[in-house]
Amino acid sequence: MKTVGVIGLGNMGRGMALSLKRGGYTVLGFDAAPGVADTLAKEGVAARGSIAEITRDVDVLILSLPTSAIVEEVVLGSGGVAANAKPGLIVVDTTTADPNSTRKVAAALGEVKVGLVDGPVSGGPKGAATATMTMVLGGSDEDVAAVEPILAVMSAKRVHVGPVGAGHVTKIINNLLTGIHLLATSEAVRAAESVGVDPEKLIEALSGGSGRNSATLTNYPTWIFNGKFDSGFTMKLMRKDVRLAMDLLGSQHVEAPIAVEAGRLWAASEQSIGDAEDFNRIVQFIEPK
Repeated sequence: MKTVGVIGLGNMGRGMALSLKRGGYTVLGFDAAPGVADTLAKEGVAARGSIAEITRDVDVLILSLPTSAIVEEVVLGSGGVAANAKPGLIVVDTTTADPNSTRKVAAALGEVKVGLVDGPVSGGPKGAATATMTMVLGGSDEDVAAVEPILAVMSAKRVHVGPVGAGHVTKIINNLLTGIHLLATSEAVRAAESVGVDPEKLIEALSGGSGRNSATLTNYPTWIFNGKFDSGFTMKLMRKDVRLAMDLLGSQHVEAPIAVEAGRLWAASEQSIGDAEDFNRIVQFIEPK
């Protein structure tokens, strides 16, 4: 497996493609947006003009796409992956996606003897560019083992959490926790500030204590206190992930009142924080009374 394709060359896909290139693989790229793949070709990622073309030319195909609907279109649509894949191809879907859709796509690919590993990632664009991402993997032992050498050059840590769909379940829960951490930490900051405690000193103290979480350790120091709000992950994408988590909890009838309230607040934020804004802007959200 020496030739790897990447479909979706945005913030994450571009970094993954370049990490694979540095790792010694022949890398092909495709993006639906005109000119994106051609631009990346200057850095050694060979452009392909269609999904069909890139699918026919690779041993492993990485998907880096925004939603399950787009994944289904790319894989199952006319001229898509399923119609053009050679038997033995393995598709690695790094999208944060609906596990039910993932299982549907895996079943369709299985009919043409193509494997699927759902491998959503954490670490953002910087992690993709520096191959320091964490991946949670769903798939058969055989498929995960087959793509391990490839995933090892584009990520720092990989955890095989179960069969197809388990990776996406894990990532949805991860992002739900991130959303909860941001909301809870923003309340802690406002409470401390109201009695005169320096918010930056508060976060420093919390990060060394039992109250530490992703918001205290990373979000506030990296993107919030400096006012940059440039993590590369939008409100639209995070709201989508939180909705997926709410669907998961609802479908399984899980008692999760804190998570449900967080989901409601993330949905309500749509009225005042635009889709294109950085997801860390949620810390500025105060629900109107």
